[in-house]
Amino acid sequence: MRTIDDPVDELPAGPSGRMPARGVPTAPARWLPAAAAVAVAAWGANQFTALATVYRERTDWSALSLAAMFSVYLVGLVPGLLLGRAAADRYGRRRVVRGALVLSAAASAVLATADEPAVYAARSATGFAAGLVFVAGTAWLRELSGPSVPPAVPARRAMYATGAGFSAGALAAGVLAEWLPGPMVLPALAHALGCLLVLRATRRLPETAPGRHPGPPTEAAAGHGDPGDPGDEHRRAVRHPRFRYVVLPASPAVLGSATVAYVVLPPLVADRVPGYAPLFGGLVAALTLAAGVLAQPLAARLDDRGSARATLTAMATVIAGLLIGALAAGRDSVGLVVAAAVVLGTGYGLTLGAGLHEVERLTPGTAERPDRTGRPEPAAPAGPPAGPFAAPSAASLYQSTTSSGFLTPLLVAGTAGHASYPALLTGMAAVGLLCLAVTAAHSRRHLPEPDRAAHPGRRRSEDSSVASATTASATRPTTCPVR
Repeated sequence: MRTIDDPVDELPAGPSGRMPARGVPTAPARWLPAAAAVAVAAWGANQFTALATVYRERTDWSALSLAAMFSVYLVGLVPGLLLGRAAADRYGRRRVVRGALVLSAAASAVLATADEPAVYAARSATGFAAGLVFVAGTAWLRELSGPSVPPAVPARRAMYATGAGFSAGALAAGVLAEWLPGPMVLPALAHALGCLLVLRATRRLPETAPGRHPGPPTEAAAGHGDPGDPGDEHRRAVRHPRFRYVVLPASPAVLGSATVAYVVLPPLVADRVPGYAPLFGGLVAALTLAAGVLAQPLAARLDDRGSARATLTAMATVIAGLLIGALAAGRDSVGLVVAAAVVLGTGYGLTLGAGLHEVERLTPGTAERPDRTGRPEPAAPAGPPAGPFAAPSAASLYQSTTSSGFLTPLLVAGTAGHASYPALLTGMAAVGLLCLAVTAAHSRRHLPEPDRAAHPGRRRSEDSSVASATTASATRPTTCPVR
């Protein structure tokens, strides 16, 4: 008797005349529900964009409290990113993703209570669920795409799923809060319903994990004692001097740029769009994230093995966006806020993509190492586990460092009483210039040796910078007003 975890490929189907099991997606479309799971997790992460605007208008919560509610998402996201790799291999992609969807739906139901302590708990739980889905869901999507599909194709699918989810989360919450009753309740319940619908859509998808080992981890499985173990390579990557002097100085700009774009700036011009603040916040967030997705292939074209050209371009773009944002704050201009969001969103995508390319080169042999199913494993931050109790990948560790950008709204809110917003944004641009100088000084230093054994004649894919969604994509930011 078959179970829902049996691989679809083993089900009778095709020209032999045997019919596939009823209700099981056929191979060409079976990755779609997994993509929907990634998208709905991103939706939940970013619905706070519009909800925070509503909280600002309808509650007496302080700007600092709202910024803290935004930043507490980080408390759940980082453990989700770091544990998702091992959990997906230990328990299976299917179980981890579906369990995370249940948690995300429950978190949104708690968020709908609009109680201040409950919002903190809901945001943290949403972050943890999102981190798990961004890692395990991207691996599941890739494996469900089939062994004959080039690795770049599922990477693109993951990128578009996360980008669509983040944009839809901000936009849907803004529309629901703007034009329907219950603006503090209905958007959160709509996401919870979306999670349940995707949970139903994934109920017959197969498990794709190459194997699960219920026993305790061996020394090699845990990443110790085997010099060729991927866990050791990941640890060496984050200890490499180039990671410290080129990757790390730019990492806060990844999510810092995005959070400034639609956490800090929209509330500054809320009086210029009276009655439409939630919708405006959602539109700015969607625009920022769309620019980030479109910029990631450009990061691949700028990437240069012999220098930090892509990272330097990305950091310069972020600095330009901060200066435009300072001008927008000084002039109280809606148009300049939109312009700053486009530039900062582009900087977000460029810094993320450039950093992932650097990390890929610092992890020898992992970009095209075949996994245990025999398929090549693309260099993506939410790639499948390499062992039964795999350590977090170097890219997942990198994305965890980029999460420091989530603290930007909290820092701005805490210092807003001592300096004007134009001064604060200009100061952030000055700090960005210092970081850019550090990266520029090491641009052509500490270069890793080409991994020819792992990359024979390899042509760089434009999609190697795709986050798991990420991260993120992305690990991607949510928003709240902080003024």
